[in-house]
Amino acid sequence: MMTFYVYILTNINKKVLYIGFTDDIIRRIQEHKDKKYEGFTKSYNVNRLVYFEKHSTADEAMRREKQLKKWNRNWKNNLINKLNPEWKDLSENTNKRLTDLEFLELLFKNVNN
Repeated sequence: MMTFYVYILTNINKKVLYIGFTDDIIRRIQEHKDKKYEGFTKSYNVNRLVYFEKHSTADEAMRREKQLKKWNRNWKNNLINKLNPEWKDLSENTNKRLTDLEFLELLFKNVNN
């Protein structure tokens, strides 16, 4: 069974948000950090993972991505603040492929530190 992720990135000043979805969050976040593709995240230096959700189907993840993109900024901020009040980069120290359990342990470590 595949896992799909909806994620929110921000820039260093936390002024810009980007919402996306992927089936490989480690690879996708690294692509953002490496500025691999031309576009919004490269132009605005948006590469800090501040929020993510797991979904069991691509359709479910796409629907959630579209839903979040329609939200106003305050709603998005509140969503992030619930799980990551300091807006830490949840992708720090993820320079290797992690199992789901390792990724969750890293997430909770980053959120609680």
